[in-house]
Amino acid sequence: MESYAAGELKPPLLEETIGANFERTVAAHPNREALVDVASGRRWTWAELDRDIDALARGLLAAGLTTGDRVGIWAPNCAEWVLVQYATAKLGIILVNVNPAYRTHEFAYAVNQAGVRLLVSAESFKTSDYRAMVAETHAECPALERVVFIGTDDWSDLVASGAGVPEGAVAERMAELEPGDAINIQYTSGTTGRPKGATLSHRNILNNGYFVTNLIDLGPDDRLCIPVPFYHCFGMVMGNLGCTSHGATMVIPAPGFDPEITLRTIAAEKCTGVYGVPTMFIAMQNHPSFAEHDLSSLRTGIMAGSICPVEVMKHCVDDMHMAEVSIAYGMTETSPVSCQTRSDDDLDRRTSTIGRAHPHVEIKIVDPVTGDTVERGQPGEFCTRGYSVMLGYWEDPEKTAEAIDNDGWMHTGDLAEMREDGYCNIVGRIKDMVIRGGENVYPREIEDFLYAHPDIEDVQVIGVPDAKYGEELCAWIKLKAGAAELDASAVRAYADGKLAHYKIPRYVLLVDEFPMTVTGKIRKAEMREETAKRLDLG
Repeated sequence: MESYAAGELKPPLLEETIGANFERTVAAHPNREALVDVASGRRWTWAELDRDIDALARGLLAAGLTTGDRVGIWAPNCAEWVLVQYATAKLGIILVNVNPAYRTHEFAYAVNQAGVRLLVSAESFKTSDYRAMVAETHAECPALERVVFIGTDDWSDLVASGAGVPEGAVAERMAELEPGDAINIQYTSGTTGRPKGATLSHRNILNNGYFVTNLIDLGPDDRLCIPVPFYHCFGMVMGNLGCTSHGATMVIPAPGFDPEITLRTIAAEKCTGVYGVPTMFIAMQNHPSFAEHDLSSLRTGIMAGSICPVEVMKHCVDDMHMAEVSIAYGMTETSPVSCQTRSDDDLDRRTSTIGRAHPHVEIKIVDPVTGDTVERGQPGEFCTRGYSVMLGYWEDPEKTAEAIDNDGWMHTGDLAEMREDGYCNIVGRIKDMVIRGGENVYPREIEDFLYAHPDIEDVQVIGVPDAKYGEELCAWIKLKAGAAELDASAVRAYADGKLAHYKIPRYVLLVDEFPMTVTGKIRKAEMREETAKRLDLG
């Protein structure tokens, strides 16, 4: 049998905009709790959340923003992130997610490539001083007209400026929008080293959020703890849109992931579901205070980002009461989920597979060379087609054409196998993407950056095994003649403040040459084996 499968076609796709869908939920559950921001102690009912979203939307109209304009958001998880997400969606303004871990080089590129006119930003988070970085890059970002810092007069002034805008203005703008319109840009690093802006529509992300949570039976009585970042599809689509399309309560435990705060929030807020990558669940399950938290309200959740170890899944079911926990697989370019396990799947399917085809989505496994669909049980490239495939990479038709073929299939670059029962598993990656703690890292971007170092002649970056993060980065470096010795700490110091922390190599090996094929291609598989031996990584 061929490695092809299609998801179920019921219920039907939602053919509406995010704003229209949100307002249907508000009308159905006006007095139920919609959003809890634990860090600030603030709570909203659906009616209150809708009121504050519309007030912000009128402020954006007063600022002169119109349909198709780009507004960036550079902040960790907070209530304002949610307000901006839905205010821009109601107005047809394209929200540009800026990774909170970005430094100046990456930030300036994203803002300029997307043509961001207004940026909503936190002032700081962890080691990031966003106000200083915005000031440092101001001259490099000519299209950026205004920056609004959350929690300051900037924010209150933006909202207040909307008081003079008629209340009906938001509804008028909403009525002009179509489900197929672009509404979100998320940057994914490419093998060229230049991040690509995956451009997603209302139809893309509203439906994906809806069906992801439909498969875990989310409803108005559910309360979902969302410790995964909003700047990812995991947070803003599977989390926020998953909740708002089903009337479930969004619970933000903290600006960034903290295992103890997440556990405490689940108990205090009586959350029925929680999201995370495997490393998050491992951190919670191994926290010294784990046994002190009453997690009996939990029944479900989603684990994604990498395959879940069997023992971690067993702990989720037995110790976290998550009998209906689900595994999901996807990529930003597909909104994101293409495969998901079902709540009644056995432990084997939930730990050895990424699930089966999502509703309204087709999947196939093809020979990377011929493009022919392979037989079940044979490895090949995972491809997907359907409503979930992105509109394209922002202003990059060439890269779009490389990713999406003429028949609408998204070529993921992942090597996968489809079992006889239609469930799939990932066996490798065609491209050398590294997944570090759920973050996708593309070596070419880091290589291009390190090439600028005055002492480096050549560099190759690979992923190597790591017990905590799944993979860590190692840079193989050839120094220029006469250059001073470089070690890992010097490389980290060079990249600090310019690259996100998770992109900075943990290991550095100084070499005279790289293993190469007879045709001159770098043999990264051999490099990984050699590195594991040298560093005794197992």
